[in-house]
Amino acid sequence: MAVIIQSTVDTNPVEGVVNRNYVYLISAIAALGGVLFGFDLVIISGTVPFFTKHFQLNEFQTGWAVGCINLGAAIGALMGGKLSDTLGRKKLLMGCAVLFALTGAGTGWAGTFPLFITFRMLSGVAVGAAALVCPMYVAEISPAPMRGRMVSFYQLSIVIGILLAYLSNYLLLDAGVNNWRWMFSSQSVPSLLFFFGLFFVAESPRWLIGKKRLPEAEAILTRIGGETYANAEAYQIKASFSRETKESVNDLFRKDLWPIVFIGIVVAVFSQAVGQNSLFSYAPELFRQAGMAQDSAFLQSIIIGVINFIFTFIAISTIDKIGRKKLLQYGSILLCLDALALSAAFYWQLPGAWVLVFVLAFIAIYSATLGPVTWVALSEIFPNRIRGNALALATLALWITNFFTTASFPIMKQYWGLPLTFGFHAVLCFVYFLFVRVRMPETKGKSLEEIERELTRRMSA
Repeated sequence: MAVIIQSTVDTNPVEGVVNRNYVYLISAIAALGGVLFGFDLVIISGTVPFFTKHFQLNEFQTGWAVGCINLGAAIGALMGGKLSDTLGRKKLLMGCAVLFALTGAGTGWAGTFPLFITFRMLSGVAVGAAALVCPMYVAEISPAPMRGRMVSFYQLSIVIGILLAYLSNYLLLDAGVNNWRWMFSSQSVPSLLFFFGLFFVAESPRWLIGKKRLPEAEAILTRIGGETYANAEAYQIKASFSRETKESVNDLFRKDLWPIVFIGIVVAVFSQAVGQNSLFSYAPELFRQAGMAQDSAFLQSIIIGVINFIFTFIAISTIDKIGRKKLLQYGSILLCLDALALSAAFYWQLPGAWVLVFVLAFIAIYSATLGPVTWVALSEIFPNRIRGNALALATLALWITNFFTTASFPIMKQYWGLPLTFGFHAVLCFVYFLFVRVRMPETKGKSLEEIERELTRRMSA
């Protein structure tokens, strides 16, 4: 999955000599938060058959165990913005790193199922907060000419985290009866690297200026781009604060704005409802049900991570050429066809190789279309005056949908069977295709102001 990427500083490129090595170092350390985000969400995929047996769980409990991290993430996303404004970006990220480390070990060595769930949900709080604050921090500290590249690097780090989780699960598969405990605990290693790495990064200059700590902010900006850059950037940040206006949540439900907000919520919901997170979270189990041996099933999961990584690169190169609406249309209809193919493969009990091909195709399509395009579209369609609250509402809807999708999959598999389960996802993909075709505006090549005017005109017509 991807995250919302939104620059919080409205600045233009400033001439000067940028200390690129320092910016790269800061961004690389912050990107470890993205690695942990992807790692934590997917690490559970390899543990499902082992902890379900250990705790003797039914389908409902298994779904709750896998999906509860998303409820924690919703809480973390709601709390993260306010806490980062109070504590600072750096301190909050250090807190997230500690929480990642403790909850990884706590989940792995929990003695009871309620304790397991508690640690897993707390881990989700770290996921939600880090997903919000890490890209915010990278956007705020990077010079404008480098900002897009640095934030894209953060997006890729999430995909790297997913790949590392699959690899870690495979390497620890033969670690004995407690292999699943070590799989969860392996999360503590990158967490500690993230924590200690944060000692070498600076606080966000924007946050410091907001707290009236101008000399500290100017010192950091000077290290990034020199004195001329620091003076100009500090001036523009202070100017951006003077232009900000207070948003009201009630504005989201105004007659002229709600249709636009509704489009955003639908886009966020369907980005998770089409079924890709079920594949990410239950991939080894699906491959085993298709007849593959356990070792082979875990190895194929690594291929999922590789495909996800490769096609994310493709998305970055095509999104500004093809357009948001077209990519969402192509993606949703292709996912519909692929879900039907998976349904048929399980119905006719085709060899596991066919299931692998269709799963990899599903991940490739999603990674090149709906995954990254969703967040670009969401960051563009909301009018400026409600963007913050509208994005927060869309993010909340996304995490809740993700919870229901991953939590319900074992139950649907048990009572409906895999053919009907993937048939249901195919229907959702087709409904989304129709919605995008009829209601979604194309935002490619348009300024945020142009998009706002066009949407307002369409909604009032």
